[in-house]
Amino acid sequence: MTTGPKVMVSIAATFVVSAVVVALTSLVVASRSAPPGQTIAVSRQTLLWSPGACVSRTGPRYDLTPCNGGVAEVLTVTDGPCPPDSDDVLRVGGSRTACVRNFLDPHPGEPGGGGGVIRPGDCVALDGGERPCASTGWYGRAVAVVRRASTCPRGTLDTLTLVDHQVACLGGGGHVLARGACVARPPRTSLTRSAITQVTCSSPRAWAQVTSVESSAKQCPEGSNRYLEAPGAYRPVTCLHLVSK
Repeated sequence: MTTGPKVMVSIAATFVVSAVVVALTSLVVASRSAPPGQTIAVSRQTLLWSPGACVSRTGPRYDLTPCNGGVAEVLTVTDGPCPPDSDDVLRVGGSRTACVRNFLDPHPGEPGGGGGVIRPGDCVALDGGERPCASTGWYGRAVAVVRRASTCPRGTLDTLTLVDHQVACLGGGGHVLARGACVARPPRTSLTRSAITQVTCSSPRAWAQVTSVESSAKQCPEGSNRYLEAPGAYRPVTCLHLVSK
């Protein structure tokens, strides 16, 4: 039995930061089964960065793809923050971002997973980006994410400005100084908080133990006999009790 030729349309969508629409080329293909002089038009399919769109991934690059394939789904395209369950955030032109979530595990967007949306429980590096809590290289763990440091909850020990200009309120953990931590002797008394080196209290390098982290030296608790100051920090004064002279 003779049939018309099979028509194959190659589908490829390349992610371009400056464009939010990726279109497939419209083809007009001659068919043996069509009357002489006529053609069959293969309809144009347009892939958009829009909710429900599917994406594939090659290395660090995401590409739009028909939804019979792909590894993740676009949750929303927005000028603002992404939903909490987003696994990654992609720039798709101007200030717009596509928020995507993987179809299958792992989900880096879960708290501590290292995805692109920082929320309570996530670990944050000094550059304001998220890091998996199971890895090294992060500075502190977020207890809240707010627009202004002044609205951080009680118990916040330090803050970091994030890449989207929000503020991560940090609790204990990582390199954030908390009561009871021991530090090595610094080269000077005024320095950035991240330049203070934590050591184990049994280390011969242990110079002082943190008694509190405060807004001013006047608030240091009884027993404090030294303090370090980190200008510009959320609570700039680290109150100390010397353990080694």
